[in-house]
Amino acid sequence: MSNKIKDFYRKYKILKHKNIKTIIVLKCILFLLILLFFVFFKWLNYYPSNINLEHDKDYFGVTFSTKYSEDLGLDYKEVYNEILTDLKVKKIRIPIYWDEIEKNNNNYNFEKYDYLINEGEKYDVDYVVSIGRRVPRWPECHSPHWLINKNEKEVELETLEMIEKVVKHYKDRESVEYWQIENEPFLSSFGVCPPLNEDLLKKEFKLVENLDDREKIITSSGELTFWGDEAEIGDIFGSTVYKIVYNSWFGFIKYPFPGSFYKLKAKMAGIDLKDMMILELQTEPWVVDGNITQLNQEQINKSLSIEQFRANLQYSINLDLNRVYTWGVEWWYFEKLYGNPEYWEIAKELF
Repeated sequence: MSNKIKDFYRKYKILKHKNIKTIIVLKCILFLLILLFFVFFKWLNYYPSNINLEHDKDYFGVTFSTKYSEDLGLDYKEVYNEILTDLKVKKIRIPIYWDEIEKNNNNYNFEKYDYLINEGEKYDVDYVVSIGRRVPRWPECHSPHWLINKNEKEVELETLEMIEKVVKHYKDRESVEYWQIENEPFLSSFGVCPPLNEDLLKKEFKLVENLDDREKIITSSGELTFWGDEAEIGDIFGSTVYKIVYNSWFGFIKYPFPGSFYKLKAKMAGIDLKDMMILELQTEPWVVDGNITQLNQEQINKSLSIEQFRANLQYSINLDLNRVYTWGVEWWYFEKLYGNPEYWEIAKELF
């Protein structure tokens, strides 16, 4: 064998040996990263050390959805009446669904939402009115069926017209505290929605500003975004706060972040804590498949045991922000009707 061939094989063996060492090192690093992930997101918990649920008056509110009540097989008027009379809630966020108020183009009907606000005003309730194409509850964008026949420019005009109609209809109501415009608009990974049109979003905020002087809320995920874009648009920032979520790769994972995590994000985005709320606190279980009404207690406990429910509430109290709107009051009532009243009874301590 020639010297050139021998030299080639010698270099090949050295390179192969180095590659094997590199692969081993990379595998070790990957293993450590996976281990750290499981330690941090699967096994660690962040529970407040003292759970007493003591808080300032009207610190807590609820989000109430007519659609979600009906999805649970409930009469939305019955659920709402119990929220007002039994829970005695004084702060309610109401999403106004476009496909409910304008089922036919240019034919608006606010009867359902007039009922809600008229009833709430009898009990001195204050409202966050959530408006836009993207508002709380799946599939996030609640477009009327006729919108599919419109081009992009027409959709923009129809969206602005709808928002103007809603604001003009309710702006004389003293019970309306805030306008929330769109829901988590920058969270494009969630929901059945078209891509974000940031120019349109800014037009929506400007339109509402011109129509009414109440403060405007913009919302975002507490864990999945950095809030910088949102902070430049709204007067009040509304965050979600979740503690246990589901991932298709890793199953249920936990967010063991201390309260300083959210406060640091706010500081980095230039958000004053006095202008920050929790608009969606996790107080209903995470549904992996099927319908929430089909979950048994073991499945519920994976993301919202009674202990976790109380811990989430206390966690939000310890954050000491402007206000907290809980998520899932309709489900608490469903559970109460079907033999599991504990969530509802704990909630009664709050209001």
